Amino acid sequence: MPVRSLSSPVLKWPGRAEVDAAARALAARIVAAHPELVRFGYFGSYARGDFGPGSDLDLVAIVRTSERPFAERPLDFDLTGLPVPAEIVVYTDDEWRDACARGGRFFRNLLSGTVWLLPSRTSAAA
Repeated sequence: MPVRSLSSPVLKWPGRAEVDAAARALAARIVAAHPELVRFGYFGSYARGDFGPGSDLDLVAIVRTSERPFAERPLDFDLTGLPVPAEIVVYTDDEWRDACARGGRFFRNLLSGTVWLLPSRTSAAA
């Protein structure tokens, strides 16, 4: 989260290196807690390098399978400890493969612009 210097009214938003390091620490924690995890990374403004004050961290996880509906899967992931707000989307391996095959702008951007912190543990095509 932003921090204010004691001697200045200016807020300092965390930079890319700080957010990347925190995301890598989070990835290590998540891998230990989620053996079903295939891939994990971040995309969006921090991956592109065009973040600014107020930017959040967009995370993507790919799991082998899940019994939960798509909208509920993020509830299984503890994102505490990050220096900025974060959101996560969680796809099953089959959903990921299908979406990549269909293409679409969002998935093309994910494929080309994700910083993979856990490159691939088994499947997750592309």
